Amino acid sequence: MSVTPGRRSEHRSGATGGGPTSVDLACVRPRRVGRPSPRTAAVGMQFGIPLFGSPTMIVEATRIPIGPGRIVLLVGPSGSGKSSSLAQIERRFAGGCMVQRVSFPGDMAVVDRIAPWASLSEALSILTRCGLAEAHLWVRPFDALSDGERFRARLARAVALHSRAGAAAPLLCDEFCSTLHRQAAKAISFGFRKIVVQRQLSAVVACSNEDIIADLQPDTIVWLKGAGRCETEHRTVRPGKPPSFRRRLRIERGSKRDYDGFASMHYRATDELGFVDKVFVMRDGAGGRLVGIVVYSHPPLELSLRNQATDGRFSRNPKRVNRSLRILRRLVVHPDLRGCGLGHYLVRKTLPLVGTDYVECLATMGEFNPVFEKAGMKRIGQYDISPRCQAALKALRAMDVDPNAREFVMHVSRRRRVREIVSGIVYDWYTATTGGGGCRVERQSPQLLAQTFRGLIGSRPVYYLWRKGEAS
Repeated sequence: MSVTPGRRSEHRSGATGGGPTSVDLACVRPRRVGRPSPRTAAVGMQFGIPLFGSPTMIVEATRIPIGPGRIVLLVGPSGSGKSSSLAQIERRFAGGCMVQRVSFPGDMAVVDRIAPWASLSEALSILTRCGLAEAHLWVRPFDALSDGERFRARLARAVALHSRAGAAAPLLCDEFCSTLHRQAAKAISFGFRKIVVQRQLSAVVACSNEDIIADLQPDTIVWLKGAGRCETEHRTVRPGKPPSFRRRLRIERGSKRDYDGFASMHYRATDELGFVDKVFVMRDGAGGRLVGIVVYSHPPLELSLRNQATDGRFSRNPKRVNRSLRILRRLVVHPDLRGCGLGHYLVRKTLPLVGTDYVECLATMGEFNPVFEKAGMKRIGQYDISPRCQAALKALRAMDVDPNAREFVMHVSRRRRVREIVSGIVYDWYTATTGGGGCRVERQSPQLLAQTFRGLIGSRPVYYLWRKGEAS
């Protein structure tokens, strides 16, 4: 294989530095050497298979452009030469990165191995783009993931490593998304295209499934036909194109009961939705399965950032709060479809349907994901950890109690003072958001109290506000 400079292409996906390089690709299987075994000789004789002779052509000579912001897709049936072609490209380019060979310590949390040199926000952005968008998976060890989740984690680590190296060699992946069901494969393909352009990566991936093409948007497709035959197709990429499956989605009114199937997918696993006003669901086609939900509830009576943003319009005015304001309490998109913009699509479409002049939101994830800003809400500010929560943490540390430790539930269950501290924080939250704090805390098990407390004690939510009629 030889490499020659290629002309700057008109379909470069927005690449800004260095034009594509044309790679001449041709793969052959070497002829058999050595003396055949009796069994090999018998098979060759019985089926007319030559055991000696010229090398076999696996992929005929073809030229493919590789460069920053570009994706080359090798697609074809098993045995058509995909793996051999990737291996040849890997041998040619020093510094190439094969996703399947990325190391991942089995006992280390996933998030600790994704761009540890960068900010947490960058690490979570890479994980989300690569299809691993659930907070509880970020803190799991690699060995505790499923096969599909391990592929996504390796893909995220490969992207991070390759981005840091800034290598001109391509990022390579065999059997791209082959272990995933097809809708998840399309979603990851969509996110991968975005991250390739954003980070100006060069990528060559191979698979047997053609259904990801619309979302992966490869610049070049090498159609491997088998028996050495192939065709090369150069395509025009459309930046900003929505995922292919979005046109099937339907948004309709739902109910609080619909949230039961989504509660475990939210990083706050408790079911505290407050006084629910409206629920909207997103279905995969008419009558299809639910793939997203947004819950709007009646808001707390007082929030300092709300008063700041509205010049005190709602301060000490519960009638106006109930009449003109709602809070977006939950937004959940099925994990298989996260990272594709469906969250802000669902919020943007439903905000005008809430029926109030104002909609607000408090989102811990807002520190890492601008989903609500993309939906048209205005970011007002971020709350710091409250003095009361800081005092609670200080008191627990003085008692040698760590809320993140495995023994925390036992401490809540057996130590009266620990339970009092934890119950006080949870009580304040219930009273401010849903009412009935005292009774609800008394009914909760130590496990639920500990879980709720963990979700509150370090939370620094971002406050967003949407005004009816404002340009987003």
